[in-house]
Amino acid sequence: MIHRKGMAKRLAAGLTAALVAGLSAFAAEAQIPEDVLVVGQVAEPKSLDPATVTAVNDFRILVNVYDGLTRYADGTLRVVPGLAESWEISEDGTVYTFKLREGVTFHDGTPFNAEAVKFNFDRMLNEDHPYHDTGPFPLAFFFSAIERTEVINEYEVALHLSEPYAPLLSNLAYPTGLMVSPTAVKEHGKDFGRNPVGTGPFAFRLWESNRQVALVRNEDYWDGAPPLRGIVFRPITDANARVSAMLSGDIDLMVEVPPDSLSVFEESDDFVIHEQAGPHLWFLILNMKEGPFTDKRMRQAINHAINKKALVENVLQGTATVATGPIPAAFGWAYNEELEPYPYDPEKARALIAEAGQEGAELTFYVTEGGSGMLAPVAMGTAIQADLAAVGLDVSIETYEWNTFLGKVNPGLAGKADMAEMAWMTNDPDTLPYLALRTEAWPENGGFNSGYYSNPKVDELLEKARTSTDRAERAALYKEMQAIVYEDAPWVFVANWKQNAVTTARVKDFVLQPSFLLLLHEVGKK
Repeated sequence: MIHRKGMAKRLAAGLTAALVAGLSAFAAEAQIPEDVLVVGQVAEPKSLDPATVTAVNDFRILVNVYDGLTRYADGTLRVVPGLAESWEISEDGTVYTFKLREGVTFHDGTPFNAEAVKFNFDRMLNEDHPYHDTGPFPLAFFFSAIERTEVINEYEVALHLSEPYAPLLSNLAYPTGLMVSPTAVKEHGKDFGRNPVGTGPFAFRLWESNRQVALVRNEDYWDGAPPLRGIVFRPITDANARVSAMLSGDIDLMVEVPPDSLSVFEESDDFVIHEQAGPHLWFLILNMKEGPFTDKRMRQAINHAINKKALVENVLQGTATVATGPIPAAFGWAYNEELEPYPYDPEKARALIAEAGQEGAELTFYVTEGGSGMLAPVAMGTAIQADLAAVGLDVSIETYEWNTFLGKVNPGLAGKADMAEMAWMTNDPDTLPYLALRTEAWPENGGFNSGYYSNPKVDELLEKARTSTDRAERAALYKEMQAIVYEDAPWVFVANWKQNAVTTARVKDFVLQPSFLLLLHEVGKK
């Protein structure tokens, strides 16, 4: 086993003066070294502790600092080995035994081994663990089936489940399953999210709030050192400002290009546009605990009142398709093709509103300035407001910065708003409905069912689907669930996005992933 106790110091010391200057300056005139990639992000990260965050905006940084036991094969959602080089599953589906890669170290020089794996899961799942207070861990339900983690030997670990759990290997590849350094958690405690340490292709260098997060190449990366010497992630919340930064050469890569800016980049040989379909849903959460949307007729009414086709074609300029329900069409095997999107029908919407006795209802609508996968949220919100005004509803928009927005929406809409924008990119058909539609996922239970939807049959179907190891059976359960949710309309199902990004022509070997993660290990600059 190789020990590199001085590794973190050598990583820092190995930076040239030019690189340190480049990573420490945000001003447009700063001279970033040629082999450092500058990425324009849609928002400031909330934390760099993978167990404590939920936004793809944060995940795009984290997957370059950390590794999981498993990962997704390039260009797919197929699970392949990561820090675990192999695994075996017991016949009853309740024990997963992983053989770990030997000789892998965290960026602080401490070894990655079975004890580190146990620490990671115990920290998330065991309330009595001494470092459980470094949470909260909002996506810990990904691993709630794990009853205990058993260290078999230094490089072999077993996860014992309470019942079969079909999404486990996929969830291990998702950012919530990324392995953090136990030593660093013990050293920094609740501040670990500002001092991240993983095993990934890049090591954390610095985080200047609202300016940049800088990473430096891990020369000793177990899967080969990256071509890039470093990466700078810059939060540029205004989409037009990101476009300007891209055009002026201040950034090398921009995610989530506004639809009306795509033509600017298409017309220049200096840029390359990248597109990739994936499991994404843009929707409106409706407050079902109080107010007009406690009545199903009102929920169905606004699904008919909003011209989603016009939103997709005009606001999003064809970069998305109209959504049908809570599971995106990208999950073909689990998607209910018998359902059609709610048709745009203002007259039917008015009739349903009248039946519910809600003519002229006043609604508060939370909109964000921008966030991961949010699809021109201000323009979309304004267009939706106009569509609802056309059927007699008085909608007031309240607009917030992304992390502030999440802080208002995630704890629940009750007492605050009637509706809110939301977007999710998911890794399994289980994830979004289990996270945001179950009764047990109400905010006070630690879930993201911010609209307080509850249907016992949906709860039952979701529980059965995640414990079935038969894919055909899972598909049938998900399709039945979709039909019920479609009828109940707890959300307005708006759009499924085809993600995009633009790079300068000098960036090479960059590929968008259907997971919506930003994998930069193989990327270089000419």
